[in-house]
Amino acid sequence: MATTADFKNGLYIDFNGKPCSIVWFQHVKPGKGPAFVKTKLRNLENGRILEKTFNAGEKIDVITVEHREYQFLYADEDAFNFMNTETYEQIPVQKDLIENSDLMKEGQVVEMVFHVDGDEERVLTCELPTYVELEVTYTEPAVKGDTASTNALKEVTLETGAKIMAPLFINTGEIIRVNTTDRSYGERVK
Repeated sequence: MATTADFKNGLYIDFNGKPCSIVWFQHVKPGKGPAFVKTKLRNLENGRILEKTFNAGEKIDVITVEHREYQFLYADEDAFNFMNTETYEQIPVQKDLIENSDLMKEGQVVEMVFHVDGDEERVLTCELPTYVELEVTYTEPAVKGDTASTNALKEVTLETGAKIMAPLFINTGEIIRVNTTDRSYGERVK
């Protein structure tokens, strides 16, 4: 058992029977009344952000979470299949546990987050690297003088089938760096 004094960003707790991580917290000591802690919690099962206010000194359950590297092998109808890079053990992961899964290509290394409870383990989520490098397989060619603004974007299709917005100067066959958190274009890879 821990208390609100032990809060820190990234701490994993059990909130209403669900595994959550603390994304943000702030201790508040008003001039009148008891102190409290405002938090934003990410539900690790569905990715939703919850806002919760705890009374100062309130007891919380800390859960054990492990991060392990896995390599993406292939996708089938129901799940994505991964292999542990150390033990070569293969596991299927439900498609809804992975955010922006269409930016993941075969052979890519990802970080799996496991909830460990005694001898029992269960996958909570799969985290892609912040940036991935993917080839552009299709885009409309840009026409000179097509726009008056300097930051115009067009839709490009990547090798994984994902579609994102990229600058007009990006052409088919180029490799670009994509941010997996907000699906934004980063830069061309030379």
